[in-house]
Amino acid sequence: MRETNTRLMVVDDEPIVGKRLKQVFDKIGLAIETYTDSATALAAMAERPFDIVVTDLKMEGIDGLEVLKRVRAMNPKTRVIIITGYASPDTEELAQQEGVFAFLAKPFRLDELKQLVFRAMEPDRAQE
Repeated sequence: MRETNTRLMVVDDEPIVGKRLKQVFDKIGLAIETYTDSATALAAMAERPFDIVVTDLKMEGIDGLEVLKRVRAMNPKTRVIIITGYASPDTEELAQQEGVFAFLAKPFRLDELKQLVFRAMEPDRAQE
């Protein structure tokens, strides 16, 4: 287990997703908060910064693309990973334009998401 002060937020309207991801990322030492309501998640983000946000794309109210836009507006350094069972080239392109870090289609393997989160934790390599 690695010690880290990385703050991770998970936003998914299915409670089981947040519960499962919380177990996984707690084990590897990340400070994780899970939300089933995107408006509540965004309010939490406004109060304290998160390094990484994993959000579902299709949710009632504020969807994942809007979460991405608002998170990037609040903190451009926050890396956003969108997970979705409704991946389409158009949606993925829109997400890319808004600065998404990664796009992951459901169902995904937990180790796929863990690898993306670990990549998101790496320092910026803007000079590559």
